[in-house]
Amino acid sequence: MSTYKKFDNDKSTIVIVGGGAGGLSLLNRLSTTIDPEKHAVILIDARPTLMHLPSTLRLVVSDTDDLIRRSIHPYGDHTFRNKLKGNGTFIQATVQRIDFGDDGGSGQVVLDNGEIVAYDVLVLATGSTWPRPIAFPTESTKAITEHIQARRAEFAAATNILLVGGGSVGIELAGELRDVFPSKPITIIHRDAHLLNSAYPDKFRIGIQKQLEDRNITVLTGDAITASDASDVSSSQVPKEGFITEKGQILKPDLVVPTWGTRPNTSYLPSDLLSSTGHVKILPTFQLPSHPNVFALGDIIDWKEQKSAAKAAYFHAPKVVKNILLYLRERGEAGGAPASVELATSKRSAKYNGAIEMIVVTNGKASGMAYFDILWGITFGGWLSSLLKSKNLLVSKISSITGYTPA
Repeated sequence: MSTYKKFDNDKSTIVIVGGGAGGLSLLNRLSTTIDPEKHAVILIDARPTLMHLPSTLRLVVSDTDDLIRRSIHPYGDHTFRNKLKGNGTFIQATVQRIDFGDDGGSGQVVLDNGEIVAYDVLVLATGSTWPRPIAFPTESTKAITEHIQARRAEFAAATNILLVGGGSVGIELAGELRDVFPSKPITIIHRDAHLLNSAYPDKFRIGIQKQLEDRNITVLTGDAITASDASDVSSSQVPKEGFITEKGQILKPDLVVPTWGTRPNTSYLPSDLLSSTGHVKILPTFQLPSHPNVFALGDIIDWKEQKSAAKAAYFHAPKVVKNILLYLRERGEAGGAPASVELATSKRSAKYNGAIEMIVVTNGKASGMAYFDILWGITFGGWLSSLLKSKNLLVSKISSITGYTPA
């Protein structure tokens, strides 16, 4: 039996779906600005814990730096701070569908646990679905830990590893594997002429490849194997003759790991709200065009830019918070009716014009490369990349985002 959940009829309810970098950044910013006497806030996430994405590729390779303890942060009362302390609610569940209100009216989020959560303002921050090594289970922390241990055992047992996809996931996983397994054969195969994609200059992409090759990691660019061959293959499943690439090379790994690009996690939304790539169509105010009380941010938005946690947390979330508060203020001035003035045309609203492209790609703990699209385009090598990210993968910053300190 479904339950209809309206937490306080005297308050408007803000529901945030997704507790990743974008969702938590937005929640933390709301916690210093929202009036808890007027507004209730609910966070919904499929998992019971935050998975700190920058550290996950090291996490699944070995027990280096005790990352199971340090980088997996459970949601709970600590997630709601400042003005929201004692006034926020976390629900672990997966969204099945959203019943949108008419003309900006209240709607409902239908969950897989049978609950139906009412909202006055809805924020969608469900991020991406990731390839199998970091496609963590949702049901429990125990299941997540078992997934991590299984991946570690799988990598340790393999004698020859093929990574299919040379984006940041493939590059960073190769670097972590080489740190732990100094002599194990590791190959990356990538369909494009250079690693990563054309959003970054060729000089940067070639530099990353040279770094990997200097660590005895084989990089095959402009080549591919079939999609069926690119599924995870255990040692007992690899054909004795190996795989033949499109260019005719013979590869004989005993573990094949998909490390290709991500997909937006938007399967719960109707197709008319999505682009052809599955991203959510938004206005420059981060609102859905036909639903002014629904906002989207992070990896799921249909915006021409490279997706990153940094953009969601530092460029998207501040503008979404400002526009939510403006929407609620206008709604209050209208006596509780949907806001009469569209934020998209309001001079007071925060419009998004994009952010600079920047990326730090790790290559194990001591190396990597960084690119910042400022001035003529600035590239940094291993020393600065290690300082910025590679050495500790930003693990020390997680507590400031989640409010949780590991025991």
